[in-house]
Amino acid sequence: MTDLVAIGEVMLELSSTDAPHALSTAKVGVAGDTFNTAVYAARHGANVAYFTQLGDDPYSAKMLALLADEGINTEGIVQLEGREPGLYMIANRADGERTFHYWRSQSPAREMLTTASAVALFRRCIERSKIVYLSGITLAILPDQALDALHQSLCEYKAQGGQVAFDSNYRPRLWQSHQKAKAVIQRFMSITDIALLTDEDEQNLWGCESATQVAQQHVATAVKVLIVKRGAKDVVSFTRTEGDDAFLPPVFIDVPQVKTVVDTTAAGDSFNGAFLAAHLAGKSLSVSISCANQCAGSVIKHRGAIAPKNATV
Repeated sequence: MTDLVAIGEVMLELSSTDAPHALSTAKVGVAGDTFNTAVYAARHGANVAYFTQLGDDPYSAKMLALLADEGINTEGIVQLEGREPGLYMIANRADGERTFHYWRSQSPAREMLTTASAVALFRRCIERSKIVYLSGITLAILPDQALDALHQSLCEYKAQGGQVAFDSNYRPRLWQSHQKAKAVIQRFMSITDIALLTDEDEQNLWGCESATQVAQQHVATAVKVLIVKRGAKDVVSFTRTEGDDAFLPPVFIDVPQVKTVVDTTAAGDSFNGAFLAAHLAGKSLSVSISCANQCAGSVIKHRGAIAPKNATV
């Protein structure tokens, strides 16, 4: 049985190894939010599969090879003839924070779940998994037809005992409008079991000013575990048992301080991967969050989304 199936987009990543905008020293890598989470979950011992669409070009071949090297099952990846993956570039500030520039409008991943065969493949991929993981970016790139197919597939999957983990990962530029983003994200939050959120995304989406307000925003959903990541501040977690209307009082978990932050790209993604791996291994919530904090703290000491294998713990 697969522990975790992640669905989303794998992209080429350009990140500078020197000055923030120095193209002459740009490093080419592979990344994408749910891909990053899949990699870090696999590195922490989870049995992971990935679902997406790629092209038949040399870079797509390298992506498949990288996934295989990380021990991630690629049976759910379809290659489309004559297509190429999307691209993004990271521009870092001196404090390690970053901005992104995307070239992804023709990405094959945008056509996931738009055919009956793709939907059937997705259902086969997830039917024996414990958790399906997706993000707001996954949702933002899909057309309405694919969103409907994804939602129905996940509802049927949950009816068989599966769990859904979700990070809203709100990127306004990817959405037609703020209202569209809220409607789609709320639709999928309603079937989410494990919510891995950030305070900034929740403020931008819903106007939440605190972790408690985030929990209140999602109290009417199916969420049983809700985690609010707050950068260098304590992680806040909320839980409830099946059938409970309200969350239990929040639990705060310290975030170890990192003296030198190089690049915060994939801080949240790596947190999610390490957390899900620990959770799947039966660790307690507090231990799982501590493992996730440790992983994210290691990742932000390096440039790019995927840190060297010997750098992550």
